[in-house]
Amino acid sequence: MTANEKNLATFTHLSQLTQYVIPFGNYIFPIIIWSSKKNESEFVDANGKSVLNFQLSMFLYTMITIVIAVPVFIYSIFKNVTFHDFSSGRDFVVENLSEGNVTGIVILALVVILLFAFLKIIEFILIIYGSVKSSNGEVYKYPLTINFIK
Repeated sequence: MTANEKNLATFTHLSQLTQYVIPFGNYIFPIIIWSSKKNESEFVDANGKSVLNFQLSMFLYTMITIVIAVPVFIYSIFKNVTFHDFSSGRDFVVENLSEGNVTGIVILALVVILLFAFLKIIEFILIIYGSVKSSNGEVYKYPLTINFIK
């Protein structure tokens, strides 16, 4: 493999970091690099698939976290509210929030925020590690990645 192929594969990994500057940059730029060179280099093709599968897996894990957290959050806010509270016109949120409710909501929010932060920190570290591996001529397979693109 050539130095150009190593550089393209490394840039494919590093292009995921554009998500911190450009929305959806972690998908757009790897797709552009990968699709433009996948037919010319098996190395770039393998690394590009790895990057895209990793980003799609991270998106899926984030969505699963949200799908679990939002209903639990809504339930914890409204579990003591009756239909009568809605129809009476009272300020039911303030009146029905007990100390136990607020504590549960705060704990849930902290757990979700910490889980999301943990995912982003691990993602950042793995992106750097993958780019170093590809610059050394290795195809890096991200851990816990679902192979959407084969």
